[in-house]
Amino acid sequence: MNWSQDELAKIDQADNLKIAPFREDGATYGTPTWIWEVVVDGSLYVRGYHGQKSRWYQAAHHQKAGRIIAAGMTREVAFEPIDGPINDRIDDAYRAKYGKSPYLAPMISARARSATMRIDLREKR
Repeated sequence: MNWSQDELAKIDQADNLKIAPFREDGATYGTPTWIWEVVVDGSLYVRGYHGQKSRWYQAAHHQKAGRIIAAGMTREVAFEPIDGPINDRIDDAYRAKYGKSPYLAPMISARARSATMRIDLREKR
């Protein structure tokens, strides 16, 4: 399932995304964690500040699913690890959106880039 342009715009403008991958049991949601997000070419992306050591990243990578809460919406989602040239465009989106933040440099570092996930809508179980 793809995001509607309206949903992506609301999520991006609200800038309040909380991510909750499933826990080990594959049924219980983890504690929602606030995280930066960006939209590139109609897709929603997030990164782990602490790279692949980020707890939410490890859960998302292992379980591949969970939910997000953003812009007054709760959505069932799938997580897809991302690598390759798209990361340069994701960096640019982070610079454009969060350029004044002292946390920008770590979010476009090799450590964070290695923990990039695309968030896709999925059918509810």
